[in-house]
Amino acid sequence: MQNDSDIPITQATPPADDSVPPYSWYALSVLVVIYVLNFIDRQIMSILANDIKADLGIDDAYLGFLYGTAFAIFYALFGIPLGRLADSWKRVRLMTIGLTLWSAMTVISGFARDAATLTFARVGVGVGEASASPAAYSLISDWFPARIRATALAIYSSGIYIGGGLSLFIGGVIVESWNNAYPGGGPLDLVGWQAAFIAVGLPGLLLALWVITLKEPVRGATDGIHTEEDPHPFRGFFQEMMTVIPPFTILGAAKRGKLALAINLAVLSALFVTAIAITNVLAMEQGRILGLITDTITIADQWLFMTIGCYAVFCWATNLRARDLPTFKLTWGSPAFLCTILGYGTVAFIAYSASFFTAPYAERVFDISKADLGLYVGGPSAVAGFAGVVLGGWMADALVKKYQAGRIFVILFGLLSPVPVMMWQFSTSDLTTFLILAFFSGGLASSALGAAAASSQALVLPRMRGAATATFFLSTTLVGLALGPFLAGYVSAQNGGDLAKGVTATLWIAPVGLCLLLAAIKLVPQAGKSMIARAKMAGESGL
Repeated sequence: MQNDSDIPITQATPPADDSVPPYSWYALSVLVVIYVLNFIDRQIMSILANDIKADLGIDDAYLGFLYGTAFAIFYALFGIPLGRLADSWKRVRLMTIGLTLWSAMTVISGFARDAATLTFARVGVGVGEASASPAAYSLISDWFPARIRATALAIYSSGIYIGGGLSLFIGGVIVESWNNAYPGGGPLDLVGWQAAFIAVGLPGLLLALWVITLKEPVRGATDGIHTEEDPHPFRGFFQEMMTVIPPFTILGAAKRGKLALAINLAVLSALFVTAIAITNVLAMEQGRILGLITDTITIADQWLFMTIGCYAVFCWATNLRARDLPTFKLTWGSPAFLCTILGYGTVAFIAYSASFFTAPYAERVFDISKADLGLYVGGPSAVAGFAGVVLGGWMADALVKKYQAGRIFVILFGLLSPVPVMMWQFSTSDLTTFLILAFFSGGLASSALGAAAASSQALVLPRMRGAATATFFLSTTLVGLALGPFLAGYVSAQNGGDLAKGVTATLWIAPVGLCLLLAAIKLVPQAGKSMIARAKMAGESGL
């Protein structure tokens, strides 16, 4: 069987003239537009949340599920095989297909008449968007030489904040304009929030026609490592599918033997039983609080999706252990690594909840229009997020020169510093104060991202960075995005739609994160020193 090492690679001296041609900057600008649209389609639900809730008859818990879990589980899981495909196939084609899929699914969101259809569409958006960054990072690395690559990647990453901010502004303007023009529903009986989904989804379908015209660069040319095209580009993709995407994971386990299959099925069964138990317990709790057994679909969907996610992570980790023990030992088998990524997961748990529910909360409490919300929340949040990431990264780089666990201090800062700000933010009765505090809480929380990513990379060997990134990403999405917004929405739903209680309820995880990060501060220095020795003990060669 062919593996990655069988692909012909020609070592050569990097080009003497490493100037960046104008075409590379042009291509980068196209990628930035794609990433902006990526985050508009992803984040626009925030400004539409209250209207969706009213029209579809769902509660805040289901809003959190739609924004977080339904999107996050499949976004995280499909990112692994699609990242493998980006390493072996035409990246421009992959990005074009992904853009088309997530844009089409955003349009379908606009035609949703029930929660099930919107859930399906959000899953599709997650799968499509999972292709964007793996392909883009690889393309940028081949369009730009190493000396300027970090700058190019930073420019690309600016799409996160531009898109997140624009989503609130664009969504607010479209909803208000449509509802004012068609108070009883417009063409095709569409209302404002539906029109907003369609309006931001359609440009992506047109943009795909532009993206496909980009020239595929020679893989590795800028680094003097010419890599020939993989003659079987989808082989590795399907191999990864069997390690992480259910039900293909059962086939992957069967290939490792009867014992592996039995353990796999036992874990799957246990997770399903746990999901059923949690669903029933929460349904009984709802009955106690509300006086009747209320609709449990929201809870069931949440825990069904979480079961899929946890099972997939188990499959991927066990497969990694079987095929690459050194990488497993330095990631899943490393307490320092796990404390670091789970510690940052608690930061994401709080931050995702606040970022999603800030706009719906302000609309309910301060009776502010969507257009004004988009302007006063969207723009400042983009600036705060960008500034927080940049300053946090700078602080982490400065501290790590003095302390081996210096980056962990920054993650700890990003966890604890927003807590009092958010408590004040969701208790004030003054709109101006709320907006100012929203700016600072977002910026403080975002300061931890660069430090967490860099810390995870520093705890593994260079060849293991892809697996470390995937593991870090799984923690961020499954712990942060898939659980945080849902919990905030669930608590709100159990308290009559009180989003202040919902969002501040997520702060309970801060002590958990504090313990994890304090452990990381103690463990990381020793883990860094023993990294090569531990890899050798696990069978790593060439060290």
